[in-house]
Amino acid sequence: MNFSSSCPSRVVCAGTVRVPLPVHSALPLFTPRGERRWADGWDPAFPAGDADDSAPGTVFLTHDEAIWMVADRTERSLRYARALPGVWAGTVEVRCEPDGEQTAAHVTYDLTALDVGQRARLREFADGYTAFLGEWEAEIGAALARGC
Repeated sequence: MNFSSSCPSRVVCAGTVRVPLPVHSALPLFTPRGERRWADGWDPAFPAGDADDSAPGTVFLTHDEAIWMVADRTERSLRYARALPGVWAGTVEVRCEPDGEQTAAHVTYDLTALDVGQRARLREFADGYTAFLGEWEAEIGAALARGC
């Protein structure tokens, strides 16, 4: 591959999702298996059958053909490496902080387009990022209201 100095394009998108739970209960909602509780269609597959889905080094695949790896985990955060072959690659971090009796989940996507033809798609993602996180917040709230 030959990239010019203007390619690949990179975006860093950051925002906050409010979760009406304390941190110790909110963070599990952002693990690969925990996200199944609220994200419609989210069904990660684990090639190694990992028992602990949030252990660093765990690899999982999603329906959009993305390859994910847990890069780091602490008591309050998870960081993933994510690659969508031919499209983009980067990291996704969720860092949870107490916000009264709730949690402020700070979500950062740091993505680089892998092909000049994907720069517009990456820009669309960045432009819609606030709405994207708003959907997460609504879906989490609805799932919790259903008792999930």
